[in-house]
Parts: sequence; structure tokens; C-alpha cells
Amino acid sequence: MARRGIGAAVGATVLLAVTNRVLYKLALVPMKGFPFFLAQVTTFGYVAVYFSILFLRYRAGIVTKEMLLLPKVYFVVIGVLEALGVAAGMSAGAMLPGPAIPILSQSFLVWQIIFSMLFLKKSYSLNQLCGCFLVISGVIVAITSGSDEGRFLSNVEFIWPMLMIASSAFQAGASILKEFIFIDGERRLKGKRPDIFVVNSFGSGFQALFVFLLLPFLSNLRGIRFGDLPAYLNDGASCFLNAGDDQVECDGAPFLPLLFITANMVFNISMLNLVKMSSALVASLTSTLAVPISIYVLSLPLPYIPHGSRLSPSFVFGVSFCYSD
Repeated sequence: MARRGIGAAVGATVLLAVTNRVLYKLALVPMKGFPFFLAQVTTFGYVAVYFSILFLRYRAGIVTKEMLLLPKVYFVVIGVLEALGVAAGMSAGAMLPGPAIPILSQSFLVWQIIFSMLFLKKSYSLNQLCGCFLVISGVIVAITSGSDEGRFLSNVEFIWPMLMIASSAFQAGASILKEFIFIDGERRLKGKRPDIFVVNSFGSGFQALFVFLLLPFLSNLRGIRFGDLPAYLNDGASCFLNAGDDQVECDGAPFLPLLFITANMVFNISMLNLVKMSSALVASLTSTLAVPISIYVLSLPLPYIPHGSRLSPSFVFGVSFCYSD
């Protein structure tokens, strides 16, 4: 029964992961001039939503006082790691060619295996390790299919790929720490695992705090001077609400951005639920499996993106790698 429940959660998470990626692309159609604004809305908006849900679950008796009294130091570390992951990822992303970013991000799985072995004392069979390798290899082949650029990192300084890999390490560390909170919380709560909204709310809260402290640095990475940030946010809000003077440029707002934010929130909840039910590694593999499917869906003609793209045979080969284990 437990295996069936995990299988259903995996299927739902893959579907939500694909939906999340596709809707993000669609949300950027009206918000193409304000991706940094959209990122901040999601970061800080989730805090309000998660804590509101947490409060309702506490009033309903689902969340107990003991859950709320779990050590906050772990959540602080999660916030620091995720904020550093954002900062490092944005720094490297500004200097790396597009195809390199998702490829280097696959080091996330490798870091998860390393951290879970070091801090959770987990062991993996050769079959499991080979399965991870196949998934990573398949995604890399699928993403790079059809590229004739050759060595697309040949003109990039060594520091930038390393910084993107470090970004994955920070995020992997945060995911393993969330798994540890569930395991440690089960011991502290005498057999009952913490509610996912306790972990989501406090983790997101501290992430938002440290992102806020890094806001001058992060905005500068996006080419927005800190002094110009208020005007940028005001213009972004006008476009988000489709209330600006040039409504043609923001066609699709606020429907598409709100649809993405809702889907992204449900996806994050589903991912954390999968971590609670199984492990952080299973959740990450599930999300990774959605990458080739997302690329295929995004190659089709879609509303607001009517021109599709043709996929090469090597893409299909890469997808077969992903699902061969």
C-alpha cells in the first residue's frame, strides 16, 4: 500500500513538474521584461500563503504545538542555503550559455547522493547509482540534442561553471536538510512526522529573509541598479496586473502569471510531500524525469507561443535513457 501511495505521488509530481515548467514559459510571455519581479512575487508571496495555510491547519488541529516548537536553527540553515543557491545560480547564469545551465544543474542529484551518505548515513546499491547516472545522462543528451555549437563552455571562465555547480550543492544541501527535519521530527514527536506546511512555511520564511538581505546584490546581477529597483518593481506590478499604459506588451497578464504561481506552489507542496513519504533523492529524480517531457511539450504550438520547434532524433534517444532504468 505504501509503495502504491509513493507511486501515485511520483506520477502526480511528474505531471505537476511538467505543468510548472510549461506555465513558467507561458508566464514569461507577458512578463518577459520583468522576470526578476516575477521571481520576487513567488518568493515573498509564498511566505504569506504558506503561513496562512499553516495557521488554518493549526486551528484545525492537524498541526500541533510540538511541531511548531521544532528547532528553528535547521530552518535558518535552509534559508541561508537556498538564498545562496539563488545568488550563485543567478551570478553564474548571467555568464553561461543557455544549454549549459540545465546540464550543470544535474549535479544536484550527485550532491544529494553525497550529502545523504554523509549526513543521513544512507547507502545506495550499484543499481540505484546506475539509475541516477542514466537519468542524468539522458537529460544531458536530450537537452543538448541538435546543438552544433561544439564545446559551448570553451569561451567561459572556469569560475562560472563551478559557481553553477556550487549553486546546485547549496540547493541539494537544503533538500537533504528538509529530509533530516522529517526524520528528526519523527523522533522528537514520538513517531509522528512534522506536517509539510511546518517545513514549507518556516523554510520559505527564512529563505525570503535572506533573499531580501541579498536584494541589492541580486538586482544588480539582473542589470537593475538598487536605486532603480522601486521604479522597476512598480513597472513590474503594472505589467503583472495588466494595468500599464502599454497593455499589448503584457497581454496574458495577470492570468498566465497567476496560473504559474498557483501551479508552482502546488508543485513545491507535492515535492515536499514526496520527500516526507520517501526521500529527497526520489523527489529529485522525479522532477528530473519531467525535464525531457517538458521540452517536448514546449516544442508544440501553445497559446501565446504559436510557433513550435522540431526535436532531433538524439532528443528521443536521451528520453529513452531517462526511462530505461
